[in-house]
Amino acid sequence: MEHNEGLILNERKPTDLLTKDFYYELPEELIAQSPSKTRDGCRLLVLERATGKISHRVFSDIIEYLNPEDMLVVNSSKVIPARLLGKSAKTGSEVELLLLRALESGEWETLVRPGKRAKVGAASVFGDGVLTATVTGIVEGGNRTVRFEYDRERYASIYEVLDEIGNMPLPPYITKKLENKDDYQTVYARNVGSAAAPTAGLHFTPELIERIKEKGVGFGEVTLHVGLGTFRPVKAERIDEHLMHGEHFVIDEECAREINERRKRGGRIIAVGTTSCRVLESVADENGVVRPMRGETGIFIYPGYTFRAIDALITNFHLPESTLLMLISAFADRETVMNTYKIAVEEKYRFFSFGDAMLIE
Repeated sequence: MEHNEGLILNERKPTDLLTKDFYYELPEELIAQSPSKTRDGCRLLVLERATGKISHRVFSDIIEYLNPEDMLVVNSSKVIPARLLGKSAKTGSEVELLLLRALESGEWETLVRPGKRAKVGAASVFGDGVLTATVTGIVEGGNRTVRFEYDRERYASIYEVLDEIGNMPLPPYITKKLENKDDYQTVYARNVGSAAAPTAGLHFTPELIERIKEKGVGFGEVTLHVGLGTFRPVKAERIDEHLMHGEHFVIDEECAREINERRKRGGRIIAVGTTSCRVLESVADENGVVRPMRGETGIFIYPGYTFRAIDALITNFHLPESTLLMLISAFADRETVMNTYKIAVEEKYRFFSFGDAMLIE
């Protein structure tokens, strides 16, 4: 059975680390603007935590680092084409709407630009009248709740409307137009709900996954719907003063059981991405045993955190001063990570969402 535990937060540990301790220089030309020609053809930097040894490989080589007893855990959340471009129903001026999360009331929490005009009662029209959004409230942080109206005989759900008229909510550092929406989805994405892709999983192909399974490696799925809170800049000077926003997650009984069984047999649990890592660390007890659960997690992992659930991590290269960089610095030691990033810059790895990959073991 799955248990709803509500919002999960980790116990904050005092630290002297400052946000600026996670800054590094990155030339703009190393920010990947488009995916690799083949998903598993990108570069792979392998970092051994125990020795600090660094190897430069290709992502398809990941299979060489996996043992039959191990288990990969991926995030199967699917990105919504959540960016809507339309016009004010009253003035005809341009409006941009970004869907953040569905509410139990049937309304949505959204980010509206320009925000000053998005007063309660203001309506906007998208897709030449296919969809109308009316602001119903203003929530903490200035986000708006909206009510959508569309032809319910023509469309089975709001997601069908978004598939037709929505755009992928690419991060602001990607300025090149996305030619294929599927390029910003993992090949195993199936649970709709993310405002951004769990990008560590973008490197897997169906063929590579099949080869991994044939080797005997476990392949489990959890879901964490990625919200913009994960990517919001850390404005606090001290990192332990930063507040993470909650994100919905699910780990089912079958996945939890296989994780626990493989760990008992000496296998490693390898999280694919920081989102999968955060789910597993949210549901693990002090002995590393994970439980089936659904709820919201606002866990913030930074140096000083003791990992309980994962033994290795596949991830991308993250923004300076981001919570994601803090998480991997907790897993592999901050000095080691920052030195590795320096080497990655020197070796001209591609950074961020469409960039190259990193295996930390």
